[in-house]
Amino acid sequence: MRSGKRAPTCEWQVCGVCNYDCSYCIQSKIYRVGHPSDDEVARFLDFFASFDTPWEIKMTGGEPFAFKGFLNAILPGLVQRTSHTLSILTNLSAPLPFLERFATLTRGRLHVVSASLHLEHTDVATFAEKAKRLREWMSPETRLVINSVLVPERLEAFEAAKEMLAKDGLTIFPQIMKHEGSTFPYEATDVIRIERLIGKSPTPRTANTAPSYRGRLCWAGTDYFVLMQNGDAWSCRTAKRHKEGFLGNVLRGEFARGSGPLACGYDICPCTVPANRGMIEGIA
Repeated sequence: MRSGKRAPTCEWQVCGVCNYDCSYCIQSKIYRVGHPSDDEVARFLDFFASFDTPWEIKMTGGEPFAFKGFLNAILPGLVQRTSHTLSILTNLSAPLPFLERFATLTRGRLHVVSASLHLEHTDVATFAEKAKRLREWMSPETRLVINSVLVPERLEAFEAAKEMLAKDGLTIFPQIMKHEGSTFPYEATDVIRIERLIGKSPTPRTANTAPSYRGRLCWAGTDYFVLMQNGDAWSCRTAKRHKEGFLGNVLRGEFARGSGPLACGYDICPCTVPANRGMIEGIA
């Protein structure tokens, strides 16, 4: 599974549909719709079952739980037909019975649950209660990460949420807001406030600051790739935004990974998954 410190990982957008409509969402509304058909789900599962070695499959959306095929077909198929490690990014809005079934299906196979706290759509107490229940149902070795975007007009609410979650033993993972392909231009007073929240030297394991790794060797496209609900595969999220790094379409049987690292040519890495899976030179 691993080459050195690298942990081969695919971020799979299992659907576009989402039950939230966050004002700061970096995904355009036109893409927050749709899901694969039953036949396409079967072909995705065939694709993952064809891997020679175990990978980590991190499932994202949209919101995975908003697609009924996620619990009914995707998860059972991955568990039964592959030996891959599973992770998920979810807004944790699913009903408790759904979350319990998810934990049961993935028990012993689940690496990370990234639970996104969206204060536009839920309150901290409700979110924390679900997070605690899910933590009880999951295997002890599964990591639960609570992430939340540092929205300029909601920094005070973020600070309050951080304190409330800490009382339940839950740590929040701050995310710098993205805007038009870069990071949001916060006002000076907000910059000072954010520095107090994330620390002076945050790492990819403590905060998502969307840094630039330009010039560093990166294994994206070889040991990491992004897979969309239509089957298109891209070396990374920024490459996709620039319409570069296309690896083919897995539903058409055209997928081909790279053969080694390439120097990063971008000024933003919007997701911490590549850095935290050992894909980027010099980032432990």
